[in-house]
Amino acid sequence: MKQALFLLNMGGPNHIEEIEIFLTNMFADKNILPINRYLRKLIASIIISKRLEEVKENYRLLGGKSPLPQLTQDLIDKLSTKIKLPIYATMRYVAPFATEALIQCQRDGVEELLLFPLYPQYSTTTTLSSLEDIQNRAKALSYTPKITLIEPYYDKYEYIEASCEKIIDATKEIERSSYDLILSAHGLPMSIIKAGDPYEKEITANVSAIKTYLHSKNIFFQSISLAYQSKVGSSAWLEPNLADVLRNPKSLKVVIYPIAFTIDNSETHFELDIEHREIAQKVGYEDYIVVECMNDSDKFVNFIAKEVDSL
Repeated sequence: MKQALFLLNMGGPNHIEEIEIFLTNMFADKNILPINRYLRKLIASIIISKRLEEVKENYRLLGGKSPLPQLTQDLIDKLSTKIKLPIYATMRYVAPFATEALIQCQRDGVEELLLFPLYPQYSTTTTLSSLEDIQNRAKALSYTPKITLIEPYYDKYEYIEASCEKIIDATKEIERSSYDLILSAHGLPMSIIKAGDPYEKEITANVSAIKTYLHSKNIFFQSISLAYQSKVGSSAWLEPNLADVLRNPKSLKVVIYPIAFTIDNSETHFELDIEHREIAQKVGYEDYIVVECMNDSDKFVNFIAKEVDSL
């Protein structure tokens, strides 16, 4: 059976002019705003009108674009040396969208699409949203390949090993026992969690696996804890909030590792490394370290290749 591999992610603006498209598509997603479509459109327009210029300014601090598209291409380039399948980046809210890849696969007679979410934990707001997007776009093309979704891998040994390698490498020059390690995950509204989304449980399991692995390698921080970032609006979100944690430190030396992302993006480069760094500086932290995501690390590349080969 002829196969192709799709790497699923939300995407990131390639330039300033794409930011409004990105926000519009994100807030039009029924999995992001699970309300009726008319109210969703109204709320989306209000949010975008209030936040657009601020978001543009944030991206200017990142050089006018998200780091995610190029980092994803770097990952594909490395994967191509390990996997003898066509590999496509398929983004949810900004190009490259799935349609172009689907058209090419249809022309090439691809019979099965292997979907690898670049989200380690399953959520209706991420994995399900991307899956439904591909299903809907394939249907619009009258294209009916077999679709195989690779399961969440937040607690698989090789994935945890790849995650911890980034933490260990980023902290090899410091006295870890005097630093707090905060594992930061993207937050979600409690309404989505209460509706049955498994994300919080999988994040908690991911944290437990990282703690276990680090201890097994005799890597000890002063503490290891979980926090959530990216809260928007006044409704209840997953707690504790990272900004609040940073304002009430256990110590003034901290290492932040983003566990809900595999590819660096605006929420790691801007939110963690600029916005939250400013909070730490105001509080008076002695050291504030943000660990890179796995991106195209050899261990992550090998992990994806092994997951694909096992299907």
